[in-house]
Amino acid sequence: MVMLPLNPQLAQVVHRLMPQSRLLRSWPLKGGVSAQVTALEIEQPDGQLCRLVIRQHGEADRQRNPQIAAHEFRLLQALRCAGLPVPTPYAFDESGTILPTPYVLVEFIDGAPEFAPADPIACARQLAEQLAQIHNLDLDQLDLSFLAQHPAMTTYPVSELLGDERLRATLTAVWPLSPLNAPVLLHGDFWPGNVLWRDGQVAAVMDWEDAAVGDSLIDLANSRLEILWAFGVEAMKAFKQHYQTQRTLTNITQLPYWDLFAAQRSGAKLGGWRLDTATETRLRGQLHLFITQALEML
Repeated sequence: MVMLPLNPQLAQVVHRLMPQSRLLRSWPLKGGVSAQVTALEIEQPDGQLCRLVIRQHGEADRQRNPQIAAHEFRLLQALRCAGLPVPTPYAFDESGTILPTPYVLVEFIDGAPEFAPADPIACARQLAEQLAQIHNLDLDQLDLSFLAQHPAMTTYPVSELLGDERLRATLTAVWPLSPLNAPVLLHGDFWPGNVLWRDGQVAAVMDWEDAAVGDSLIDLANSRLEILWAFGVEAMKAFKQHYQTQRTLTNITQLPYWDLFAAQRSGAKLGGWRLDTATETRLRGQLHLFITQALEML
């Protein structure tokens, strides 16, 4: 854990939320790609210590959604009320009066991502249950009107970087798809790195900045590819099978198309992840398998 020098701006953020408390220390958290994520340890007036996390969204997300901090705050409030394991949101600020960029203050979750589980199949099944729980939320009961429809539901550019002409031709011929499922809440980036575990159980689902409304197959396909990369083919199969037992009415006819969509979106980014040669070679081989299976299903 690398401690940061005491930051007077972060101290002001704490003072605004808890006027009688003081910031003791802060440190960066791993895993933040689209946002700067920092843990804060705070001493309360009674001497008790508490921890919060401040998320400062990156420029790309702010350009896509100038109200992203407010929207994430409202979404986390709704999800907490619905009983989902997400961090409690405490405050947000888009004014720029303390920090130059918008931020959200949320609960610090004591947990860690799981990338090497003793039982990958059991882990995949828990992830499937968690994703199904998200998709099973009743949108009519939640005030999520501020969330946009997922862009792929209408139009989405097919990547020219992946280099698979079969994939591009297949998606170009059918896009946009006419959905066969009712819209659900989409996490937008449900992968093992965005799920924290504690004592063998899911402790929290993190990083909701890509949340949207759309066909559940968008999340399902993206998660299948990520689980293939993280845990292997059998875990990917178990994930899909268990998800279907939790959402028996989901029409998966179009899943191969969404698999291809996930492949072109994530595959185009592989080269920028600064992976070692062996890891990148393994992921590209698994990606090829993923694409081939999708094409064979059509």
